[in-house]
Amino acid sequence: MPRVNGPRVLRVDVLRPTPGALDEGAAALRSGQLVAFPTETVYGLGANACSAPAVERIFAVKQRPADNPLIVHVHSLEAAAEVTARITPLARELAGRWWPGPLTLVLEADPGLPDVTTGGLSTVAVRMPGHPLALALLRAAELPVAAPSANRSGRPSPTTAQHVVAELGTGVDLILDGGPCSVGVESTVVDARGERPIVLREGAVSREHLGLGTDDAQEGDVRASPGTRYRHYAPACAVELVAAGDGVARASRLAQQGRRVGLIGFTAAHPPTRTVAVVRDAADLAQRLYGALRDAEAAGLEMVVVEAVEEVGIGRAVMDRLRRAAAG
Repeated sequence: MPRVNGPRVLRVDVLRPTPGALDEGAAALRSGQLVAFPTETVYGLGANACSAPAVERIFAVKQRPADNPLIVHVHSLEAAAEVTARITPLARELAGRWWPGPLTLVLEADPGLPDVTTGGLSTVAVRMPGHPLALALLRAAELPVAAPSANRSGRPSPTTAQHVVAELGTGVDLILDGGPCSVGVESTVVDARGERPIVLREGAVSREHLGLGTDDAQEGDVRASPGTRYRHYAPACAVELVAAGDGVARASRLAQQGRRVGLIGFTAAHPPTRTVAVVRDAADLAQRLYGALRDAEAAGLEMVVVEAVEEVGIGRAVMDRLRRAAAG
């Protein structure tokens, strides 16, 4: 049942998570409740992936389209085998290199997995997260956990427990607060059913990491990946993407027109433009992006100007998220 005064929030030491907090989180998942927890990418909204009623609660709380599949989080490759029809040689190779970590593998789903978890597809997206608290929770629960980002559909993903509270409130039964997420953008999603990885969604594990060139033809079915077909990552204020170095001038022009505008870029803005965040590089922007977009929204800005980063490595993921946010 929803709590009148908000969800229960447990602050957990990431390096030494207390058994009591893990036991409470595991018990909640086994009983069909929704548990928000940190991964290295963003906070996830978790439910027992094998329980259709529990997973249906995720869709209801997030207001998520029913055909948008979920990522199933597991604590080992052996656990992944329980929700997939077959672990391909490519999947074993990629998991050996990048699990635990921000890489999601799309494989044929086990026929027993509920349709609601797979979005009605024959595939399932599986990940072993690299966050120690997430792994400890998965081991304690001893079940696969479906966990999309813990926000309403289309909104910026949460990278702190406070974002989850503000976004979902009493829709969540329990939040494990492990502090801010280190990566800040969602995992790379790769179709691993064939002999060569096909990137369906950009993330921290880059094409360079996967041995793919920028010109490699990638023809994958994006329906198998979350975060690729619908409006995503957008705050209430408008987002305008400009070239690196152009942010201050563009934001100043908008401010002169009477707009309430902020800047996320590599240098501070000139008043009356609000400086939302000054970042060092693509990785820093990735880690801070969603929080900065939420800060711009909370400040009552009409628009936030964001300076682009080079589309190399994690920069591709950052630019993908920014284009989707700006398209909103």
